[in-house]
Amino acid sequence: MAGREILLGVCGGIAIYKAVDLASRLTARGDRVTTILTRHAGRFVRPLLFQGVTRAPVYTDFLEERVEYREDHVNLADRCRVLVIAPATANVIGKIVSGIADDSLTTQAMAFGGPIVIAPAMHERMLLNPFVQENLERLRRAGYKIVEPEEGRLAGGAYGIGRLAAVEKIIAAIDQALGEAPGGSRAAGKV
Repeated sequence: MAGREILLGVCGGIAIYKAVDLASRLTARGDRVTTILTRHAGRFVRPLLFQGVTRAPVYTDFLEERVEYREDHVNLADRCRVLVIAPATANVIGKIVSGIADDSLTTQAMAFGGPIVIAPAMHERMLLNPFVQENLERLRRAGYKIVEPEEGRLAGGAYGIGRLAAVEKIIAAIDQALGEAPGGSRAAGKV
């Protein structure tokens, strides 16, 4: 499954360190990983970190200045085989479900025709909020792959469900989504 074009969307949150590991492992196995950082993700890490591990451009907001600009606002969606959002916050999940495309990541999600893998990460109370649960269910019904968050230590020292899934599980979901979705059709399900 290696050697594919992967678009990695990264939302802000303490789990961002796993996104760096994910990008690094995908690149090491031969995939080309292009990263989009949300504005909030940019408060946790600098684009240079992802650029260093992927050796590829990192996008923040299409309205902001970038060192390299070759794609228009939907070209990444045309080029990449799978969109992975890890960690995915309640905010971005809600925007996608509502069809809101107000930044680089949500614009790509709205334009993306291939499989989309969502790996949520948030505090347990947020995750269990009925609106967030309904949004995740709507994504499942629409054919998005949801990599369920795990139970464990959360930000602030709390313990509960909401921790970003292990990188190995996210990679398995990517491979499964690509295997189940030839030609860009979404395969519904839960990983």
